[in-house]
Amino acid sequence: MARVYNFSAGPSMLPEEVLKTAAEQMLDYEGSGQSVMEMSHRSKVYDKIIKDAENDLRKLMEIPDNYKVLFLQGGASSQFAMIPLNLMTKNGKADYVITGQWSKKAFSEAKKYGEPNKVASSEDKIFNYIPKLDKSMFDKDADYVHITYNNTIYGTVYHEIPDVDAPIVTDMSSCILSEPVDVSKFGMIYAGAQKNVGPAGVTIVIIREDLIGKAMDITPTMFDYQIHADNESLYNTPPCYGIYVCGLVFKYLLKNGGLKAMKEINEKKAKILYDFLDSSEMFRGTVVKEDRSLMNVPFVTDDEELNAKFIKEATEAGFVNLKGHRSVGGMRASIYNAMPVEGVEALVEFMKKFESENK
Repeated sequence: MARVYNFSAGPSMLPEEVLKTAAEQMLDYEGSGQSVMEMSHRSKVYDKIIKDAENDLRKLMEIPDNYKVLFLQGGASSQFAMIPLNLMTKNGKADYVITGQWSKKAFSEAKKYGEPNKVASSEDKIFNYIPKLDKSMFDKDADYVHITYNNTIYGTVYHEIPDVDAPIVTDMSSCILSEPVDVSKFGMIYAGAQKNVGPAGVTIVIIREDLIGKAMDITPTMFDYQIHADNESLYNTPPCYGIYVCGLVFKYLLKNGGLKAMKEINEKKAKILYDFLDSSEMFRGTVVKEDRSLMNVPFVTDDEELNAKFIKEATEAGFVNLKGHRSVGGMRASIYNAMPVEGVEALVEFMKKFESENK
């Protein structure tokens, strides 16, 4: 069977070249006589794999030397607790901007460990925009400011980073590696790998060193950034195979022009889809234009039955996982790095055909 165009929000597409390399090395990784899936995480062979992955990620994102790179487990959702446990420790306060389900969950989790403040929210319009933010809105005593940089479910993204004095902590799960980012503007960046980097099971944390080592006394050992930093992500058995595949993706991106090249391609893909949505009489995007994501594109018709018919026929035609999140409905095309331009072009052609047949 031919491979489909997979528009899943995560787990999502991986570059075919990466999958082929992983397949070729499945039974014998570089003459070791074993699969990465079965080798010891304490072995010299694996030590090189994880160190190469970190070094390549540092090159890709131009991560400053005073930041630690950690490969953890538990998804971005575990970070919702780890962040306040480790960072909300000086004044017991933090500022949260609510732009979707994930920032709501992060805010809710933080309430267990201190006094998070809801600075602004876009829930009044089903999170279809990013709130306008002003420095005066933030608490001068906040230990950090939390934002969800790209909102997977609702298709919004920050085009401007808030102007604040506190360290900014950001969830970049669905946009990391899609374009260059100035890491030094953030105290911490975290991301689940399964959207734009690698298989589910790996969580990337990039954290400034001065924010480590101040965890609350109640912090579980596995939730202390200091423990993981001191042990170079090897305190316990890490998600070995997932990290290996992430490493293959990092090498693939470096070989293909890095994040500047990815941004150009991602802008091209998004323009193809948004231009069609803006001209269509049947389909429309749900996000205000100025806050549109390059990665996640939600869209609808004004008829639920038509939405369902489109999803069914698209799936049969090889365009899978286009159903929108259950909290929003409609459709959503996630067009991460691994989605080729021709996949978006083919989707738009299918949408044009569907529109002409269902007027």
